[in-house]
Amino acid sequence: METKTLSLSKSDLKLLKDHLDKSNMSPYNKEKLRKEIKEATIYADQDLPGDVVCLKSEARIANTKTGKEFTFKIVMPEEANIKVQKVSVFAPISIALFGYRTGDIINWEMPDGIQEFKILEVKKMS
Repeated sequence: METKTLSLSKSDLKLLKDHLDKSNMSPYNKEKLRKEIKEATIYADQDLPGDVVCLKSEARIANTKTGKEFTFKIVMPEEANIKVQKVSVFAPISIALFGYRTGDIINWEMPDGIQEFKILEVKKMS
């Protein structure tokens, strides 16, 4: 799999770095995220391309093994509500997708092992 560099806004970068310091992520995910942050392309908040998964974006993804699709919005923890597909920015799936773009394939360790997802579509929420 080709290695992609993350595209992050300055505010999303700060959010991720703060989370990394306090997180109880698996060693695999922590190391992966640390490396990705170090190599990321950083944008001013208003210049982040529209197809990048970020805070206040809606992502449609598919599990590459099962083909099962999921659509959810990435929000701050206090706005999270799974019943209306709003997922905390600090949820494992949000952290996994942050900074990736439409068409990217990512691997992330979930509670049931390493999973692979393809990002099908990303939309900015207004």
